[in-house]
Amino acid sequence: MPARNRRLPRHRAWPLTTTDINESLGSCMSRVTDLRFLTGHDSGTIVLGAEWVAPNPRNYGRGIHPDMVGIRIDVHPVDASERAAVRAVLRAHALPQLHEWITQAITADETWQLTPHQHYWRLTDGCLTQHDDA
Repeated sequence: MPARNRRLPRHRAWPLTTTDINESLGSCMSRVTDLRFLTGHDSGTIVLGAEWVAPNPRNYGRGIHPDMVGIRIDVHPVDASERAAVRAVLRAHALPQLHEWITQAITADETWQLTPHQHYWRLTDGCLTQHDDA
């Protein structure tokens, strides 16, 4: 993607590409309703995020559109100088974990699926951690 179209400062870069995510998720990619490459404020140590967007049946006519119910993935920018190292860690560890999280979300019971969920991967000093926010 040309620098003028990517809307990131020169010292920032996304650690993953759409191809990386498609290859890793395979058929689970059909359950992803939104793949975003974030350009906003610094996310701190967060490098990858996933969210289960639940339907909101309590709001007559004001709920979530049915096409948006499912998985949203956010790729957070990192320092450009660290892109290659972060990419390697994400491809080796985070993307398989994301695949597993999506598989569990798809097969979860109705109670889980009716509640929004978020899952984040953080990279601090080369150590990748994951965290659920329900």
